[in-house]
Amino acid sequence: MSNEEVFLTKEGLAKLEDELRELKEVGRKELAARLKLAISYGDLKENSEYHSAKEDQSFMETRIMILEKMLTKAQIVDSSSMDLSTVSVGTVVILNDVEFAEKIEYRVVGPAEADVLNNKISYESPLGKELIGKKVGDVIAVNAPMGVIKYELLEIKAD
Repeated sequence: MSNEEVFLTKEGLAKLEDELRELKEVGRKELAARLKLAISYGDLKENSEYHSAKEDQSFMETRIMILEKMLTKAQIVDSSSMDLSTVSVGTVVILNDVEFAEKIEYRVVGPAEADVLNNKISYESPLGKELIGKKVGDVIAVNAPMGVIKYELLEIKAD
C-alpha cells in the first residue's frame, strides 16, 4: 500500500473500523481455536487442517495490517461542507446515459470503499477520473470495452 492519503466517508471509516475490530476480536480467537484443534491431531508436517488454518491466519493478519495502515492515513470527507459546484470525492452525481437516456446515480468515493453494486465508484476508476472537477451540464466520455460511453452530468449533491 502506498503512502498516499486514504479518502473515506464517515460511513466508509466506520465500516473499516468495524471490520478491523471484528478481525482482531473474533477472527483471531476463532483461528487460535482452529490452530489448537489442528495441533491436537499431531504430525504437523502432513496436517492439512493445520496448514489451512496457518494460511488463513496469514491472510487475516495481512488484512489487519492493511486496515491499520489505511486508518492511520484516513482523510475523512465531510459532505456537509463540500463545494457542490464541481464533482469531488464524497459528492453524489446524477448522470444521464446519453445513448440510452437513463439516469444513474453514483457516489464518488476513495478506492477503499468503492462498491459498484451499491453505486459507489472510486475517483480512480475510469468514470471517476472523468467526473472529478466537472460541473453540471458537462458531458463526460468514458472508454469502456464496448466503446465510448457518454454521460451528461445532471446534478451534483451531498449525500
